[in-house]
Amino acid sequence: QTSVWENDPIFFNDQNRFFRFFSQLPNASVILTEPTPVAGSLPAETADRMEHAWGLPLTAEPATVAPAEVPAPTPVEFPSHAPYLLIGGGTASFAAARSIRARDPGARVLIITDEPDLPYMRPPLSKELWFSDDPSVVDTLRFKQWNGKERSIYFQPPSFYVSPQDLEKVENGGVAVLTGKKVVHMDVRGNKVTLSDDTEISYDKCLIATGGIPRNLQVIERAGEEVTKRTTLFRKVEDFKALDKVSRDTKSITIIGGGFLGSELACALGRRSADSDLEVIQMFPEKGNMGKVLPEYLSNWTTAKVKSEGVAVITEALVKAVSFKDGKVEIKLKDGRVVKTDHIVAAVGLEPSVELAKSAGLEVDSDFGGFRVNAELQARSNIWVAGDAACFYDIRLGRRRVEHHDHAVVSGRLAGENMTGANKPYWHQSMFWSDLGPDVGYEAIGIVDSSLPTVGVFAKATAKDTPKAATEKSGTGIRSESETEGTASSPVASSTPEPPPVLEQKDNYGKGVIFYLRDKVVVGIILWNVFNRMPVARKIIKDGEEHADLNEVAKLFNIHDD
Repeated sequence: QTSVWENDPIFFNDQNRFFRFFSQLPNASVILTEPTPVAGSLPAETADRMEHAWGLPLTAEPATVAPAEVPAPTPVEFPSHAPYLLIGGGTASFAAARSIRARDPGARVLIITDEPDLPYMRPPLSKELWFSDDPSVVDTLRFKQWNGKERSIYFQPPSFYVSPQDLEKVENGGVAVLTGKKVVHMDVRGNKVTLSDDTEISYDKCLIATGGIPRNLQVIERAGEEVTKRTTLFRKVEDFKALDKVSRDTKSITIIGGGFLGSELACALGRRSADSDLEVIQMFPEKGNMGKVLPEYLSNWTTAKVKSEGVAVITEALVKAVSFKDGKVEIKLKDGRVVKTDHIVAAVGLEPSVELAKSAGLEVDSDFGGFRVNAELQARSNIWVAGDAACFYDIRLGRRRVEHHDHAVVSGRLAGENMTGANKPYWHQSMFWSDLGPDVGYEAIGIVDSSLPTVGVFAKATAKDTPKAATEKSGTGIRSESETEGTASSPVASSTPEPPPVLEQKDNYGKGVIFYLRDKVVVGIILWNVFNRMPVARKIIKDGEEHADLNEVAKLFNIHDD
């Protein structure tokens, strides 16, 4: 019916009157929802006027409405028990599920995620998706990798999964995903969890892979609604879609943060600005791009590279206040500089999701954050933690927490193996990578912290020394999937002790290896435009030996080969 109330919900204080009224309207649809307190529900006198205006009787009895004529909500059936329960729907959970099924082919695995999506990989959200020439990429979420092969961000299509309703009865087990549901309580003694809708699910073994939540700046949180609604915290598929729209509808975007995510998004949006009049600004408190990770000389070179992508870079930028004035977001820095923009992307780190720690009685690490687990990723005898939320004991490098895709793969796989009885410690070093577009990329492993002493050995790059060329040659895409199984022989140190080489300041660091040292032992390695050599780096860190001449060690990576 057409009326002044068209397309608006109508609320009745009296449920019987609601049924009497709508049951007499031709072609009326009734949707039942959970009772919700509503300010200003429809007064009785207004209902009287509606019924009178539409010529409907006011005295019909509730019995005139047969129960069968009122559509009832269809309850969603959850399995009451899951032998393997995985909390979180990201990479770590999917890797664990795949590992569990590999070792226990009949396993029944239930993944619970508060996102509406099936498990997907996050790296393309800040990398390849932005470089797609497909105008429908926001809808399809399919992209071409640097090697030209197309794939989806989703690990598997919907047909791969079993429906949650069928998980308990399917003959050969399977993996089911319960989307849009959040675990709010863990009863460790009772081996069960409670969802936000009060549903309880018991388990035999449980993995916590809750990931993290993007941090925001307090000055933005205090700035008011006009600023917050013009601010993106980038993490999920919805954030990619929203920022894509913003980049097409606004004139200026400012990225706050000089780390991996901020730099990747700056380069991606900078490339896009070449075909439009979009202004892209990146600001960060460090002296150079990736300043907390790269040695200063390489950070300065990378900053110049980002600028060449069309990005206005503001270094040593400490944000003092943010406000909304005259249709613009105004960012005031502590040194007095002012930046006016249309939209902010806050890429200032990740806060591990540890809300379940209190109800579960699990320990949160005071130094690194995240659930504290042992080398087997165990928090309790039948509870494991993997991915961003895990603060684990690395038997080579000590207590750590890592926020990278490949760590989610490695730790998820290890947790899955241990959930099926493997009892393996964390020894396989995960790697991470970052691409500043298709021409400059680096892969890293171990502890890469610019406060550590570093030794860099560089060589002249050729046309094949780019992420795009490397993936075209190897046929790989998401690099962690190809780099986690390789092996390498032990490196051989120089027989004659020599002082560490002093890197000459050059204008172009085409390709090379950067070693990070702690007590003269290599604890981290960055391969700069050097690809498919991660097994060698992994072996060096695993051995934990002192090397008299890192120039000799660098030769193991064949950086001087054409």
